[in-house]
Amino acid sequence: MKANIGNTERVLRIAAGIIIIALGVYYQSLWGAIGLIPLFTGLLRFCPLYTMLGINTCKR
Repeated sequence: MKANIGNTERVLRIAAGIIIIALGVYYQSLWGAIGLIPLFTGLLRFCPLYTMLGINTCKR
């Protein structure tokens, strides 16, 4: 897996993932599990959808 997510987007994805998970826990909703997607893509710096669409925000 080649990194295709830049630093700024990485921080935003991790923050959004944590917020969505926290809201899911607070409201006791399974929708909070959707927060795992931005969290994991941010931590791994890889987004499979970006690969399919040919998008790369990583400057390396």
